[in-house]
Formats: sequence, structure tokens, C-alpha cells
Amino acid sequence: MAAPVRRGPSPMLATGGAPPDGPGWAVEMKWDGVRIIAVCEAGACTLLSRNGNDVSAAYPEVVGALKGLSGKGSLILDGEIIAADRDGAPSFGLLQRRMHVARPGEQLVAEVPVRFFVFDLLRVDGVDVMGETYLERRARLAEVALPPPISMPPYWIDVDASALLEVAREHRIEGIVSKRTDSVYLPGRRSPAWIKTPLRQNTEVVVAGWTPGAGAFGATFGSLVMGAHDETGQLVYIGNVGTGFTQAARRVLRGVLDEITVSASPFERPPPEAGAGGWHWVDPILVGDVEYREFSGERLRMPSWKGLRTDKPPALVEVPPRR
Repeated sequence: MAAPVRRGPSPMLATGGAPPDGPGWAVEMKWDGVRIIAVCEAGACTLLSRNGNDVSAAYPEVVGALKGLSGKGSLILDGEIIAADRDGAPSFGLLQRRMHVARPGEQLVAEVPVRFFVFDLLRVDGVDVMGETYLERRARLAEVALPPPISMPPYWIDVDASALLEVAREHRIEGIVSKRTDSVYLPGRRSPAWIKTPLRQNTEVVVAGWTPGAGAFGATFGSLVMGAHDETGQLVYIGNVGTGFTQAARRVLRGVLDEITVSASPFERPPPEAGAGGWHWVDPILVGDVEYREFSGERLRMPSWKGLRTDKPPALVEVPPRR
């Protein structure tokens, strides 16, 4: 009989915004990876994605390193799994090679090693510490002997967050996250006590269809049709993305798209351009990560594809805030 899946709290989420001014804030770097809740107990460990899926088998080196930490009491950690490029900067594109492989072989694990950056502690020795302050939880986390490839990234207190944002830019890090030093951990909540400030805008999108390609892209697609849910919960069109794909990614995506083809548009109000014909619709079950310049309320400006995401269900993909 298979062992029961260990469940943990949903991760606390940050709101988007400019770096806050004034005292009482700690600043962390914003890592471009996959959010993970690690639940360990009695020598066993489960890695849970943001939407609660068990992804333990995808990262065996992290699970192996965590097994010795729990002892007799349970331990719950919150953090981000990242893959670093040759310069040491987190690379979501590189991480894609691991994210979609349920059980990677030794060669892939060696070619694309991952690290688990732990930035919060939710339970230790069986004691729930989510009601303690950020600084108290961080102090407890510092006492946990985290073995490689697991580590606690640094944080800075009462510093100029804008200056740290420039440091992030210089080191090709995604941005910063500012956290109230007196904030408690609110599982599953998006709280203004945590503020994320990305250097570039990123958002998740629902893949709703594709348009035909030409030339070198004739066998795959020209662009993907993007959607997101508005404040009423309705799936609305937010533009097309045609850049950021490798040829290999285009081929793989086209194969997946062909398997989920539907005859009708998933939008209640399809974009006018679709009326000319040639657009192909799919079941809106795929979630992608997209980088963009700005969003005026209708379409993403200058979007670029970063990859598929498996850690967020389509129903939770919302229209990004207007800039």
C-alpha cells in the first residue's frame, strides 16, 4: 500500500507593489523558481507545489537531503526550488527541464542540478510557529542545519530596498520581496505584509489556442492565444505571444495542443482578429509563464514566453494589474 501523502499549509503570497519606505521591513531576493512547501516527519519528506500537488519524485536530491532533518518531530519549510545558470543566476528556462519530468534519471539530475532556497519555517519539532513573527521564525530557521543542496538565503533589515533592487538587477535576479518584520505567516493568503517588486513584469496565462505559423514556424505555430480570469471569474483574452520559444519547445507544445483541440472558442467574447479565421482553439487547461512590458487593461505589451507551469491551476490565473 502506498504511503499517505503528507499535506501542509498553502503558501502565504505577496502582493505586488513598489518597495516600501520606512523601518520595520526585511528584504529578500525574489527567486525565479518553483514555490515548494516541504513537509517532513519521521525520516520521510514530501514536496508540495503551490497548488498542493506532490512533486517529491521530481526532485530526489532535495528529498534525500531533507530526510535527515525531521528527527522525531515534524518539520515544515517554505521556499523555492531553483536551477542556476553558469553565472549562478536563477534560470527559469533551465528549470523547465526538470519541472516537467516526474521522475528524472541520474543524467538529467546531474545535467540540471537544483537547489532549495528555504526562506520560512512553519513548524519545527512538531510545534506550529506560523503565529510567531517573521524575525522569530527566521531565527528558528537559522538554527536548523540545512544540508546541501538546501540553504537559507540572506535577508536585510531596515535597508534601502530600492538599492537592493539595483543589486538584484546587477546579478540578474528577478526582483525583491519586502516583508514586515512583525508579520505572522498567513497560509493561503495574499497579504500586504509581504510586497513583491519584480524588475520585469511576469504573469501566468491560460493557453486558449494558437495561430498558424509561417516559414520556419509553419510546422508548429505562429503564436499562442492567451487568456486570464477577470474579477467576475470569466476567461478573457489578453493577447498573443509569439516570442521566447525554442524550436524544440514549439514542437513539444504543438504536440500537446493537438491533443486538446476543441471546436469553439473558450472565450465568451473572442477577439475580433479571430473572426478572419485560421485560429485554433484548445481546452484551456495549460498554464504558461509570460514576461511582458506592461498591461493597459486589454492586452499584454511585448509578451515573451518563459515556459509552462504545473504549479498553478488555470482557474487561479487572474488578469494582471494595470500599470
